[in-house]
Amino acid sequence: MKTEVKKGNPLALLPLGVFLVLFVGSGVITGDFYKMPSLVAFLIAGGVALLFNRKVSLEEKMNIFCKGAGDSNIILMVIIFLLAGAFSSVAKAMGGVDSTVNLSLSILPSNLLVTGLFIIGCFISVSMGTSVGTIAALAPIGLGISEKIGIPVALVMGAVVGGAMFGDNLSMISDTTIAAVRTQGCELKDKFKVNFLIVLPAAIITVILLTVVTSGYSTILTDNYNYELIKVLPYLLVLVGALCGINVFALLGSGIIFASIVGLLTNSFDIFGLIEAISGGISGMYELSLLAITIGGVVSLIKFNGGIDYVLYFITSKINSKKGAEFGIAALVSIIDLCTANNTIAIVAAGPLAKDIADKYDIDKRKTASILDIFSSCWQGIIPYGAQLLTAAGVAAISPVEIIPFLYYPGLMFICGILSITFSNVLLKNIKSNEVA
Repeated sequence: MKTEVKKGNPLALLPLGVFLVLFVGSGVITGDFYKMPSLVAFLIAGGVALLFNRKVSLEEKMNIFCKGAGDSNIILMVIIFLLAGAFSSVAKAMGGVDSTVNLSLSILPSNLLVTGLFIIGCFISVSMGTSVGTIAALAPIGLGISEKIGIPVALVMGAVVGGAMFGDNLSMISDTTIAAVRTQGCELKDKFKVNFLIVLPAAIITVILLTVVTSGYSTILTDNYNYELIKVLPYLLVLVGALCGINVFALLGSGIIFASIVGLLTNSFDIFGLIEAISGGISGMYELSLLAITIGGVVSLIKFNGGIDYVLYFITSKINSKKGAEFGIAALVSIIDLCTANNTIAIVAAGPLAKDIADKYDIDKRKTASILDIFSSCWQGIIPYGAQLLTAAGVAAISPVEIIPFLYYPGLMFICGILSITFSNVLLKNIKSNEVA
């Protein structure tokens, strides 16, 4: 027997519209899409959500907001954000980023410079969990390589951005990965397996494309890249531990302790420097944490007012299959990312609705989390007003639009995401057979 879906109330979605008008509108008017803080825009949207349903008292609506904001999944996500921020900051302060970059460059084949930069970017972004941080570390090196061998700087920046987006959507400590798995209720390692199989072809094809396109350029890097292997180990610890299925809290906690010990033993900082690094890393996650809490409350009000029911009704009236539902989730998170220029916000905002759709159509949690992460990340790596392209373009002193034709990996990731939905049964059957074996 088919379950009847409530039609809901389309006007209940007005708060999201208000947020988009404020955020996108300010960007269009000022030319700076970061002029309007997303937290402020969502707080205003929350105020609009409180105006609905006059039959319910303001106190009761505030209780609904607070319950949504304090949902266990939201609070757990916030704690993970704070721990991830602390780990990244301590690892960077003790020289982990520099050592990881220099280790990679020291083994870089001279005839595969740009391809090597992409591969290094993949490794660093998976280790660091931040695409912007990876671009900030590699873009100056890419600029130097471009100047040495005369290769177009936009092509080099495209390779750097591509490598950064690889880890942004796979890293165990990436805020997008954390948001995706927490909103869908699956394990990090399980999402990683599904996600990795989907994007691996995109990475391989990108390596081939970059090798062919840059085959006419070659030089030898003469700089001496110094590194300390022990400073790379904290990243490897987190990566291996996550793949082994260690609890994320224990994983990040042990990563912080290990990175702290390495930093103290190598005199990278003293005990007060360590405390400052931990504090700085946690502080850097304050806005994201408050944003997640606020979005949780706003979404709860939207759901109470019938907005979620309307979206479900609209989607289900247009979609009659699991495959169609997966495309619907992909479209939902894509649109939000294009409007907000922030893939973490897109996942946090789309996550609860995606879970409702996934539950209705019995979509595998690992697949839903992967769809959210893949489609938000591929668009985030392409939009010229996103932090990733703006960072790369700023270092290279070019327009972000010039980089877009060379963004091979984000474009291929989008194609692989579409194919994974089209042939979803084959993908999940292969994963399950491998798990049984």
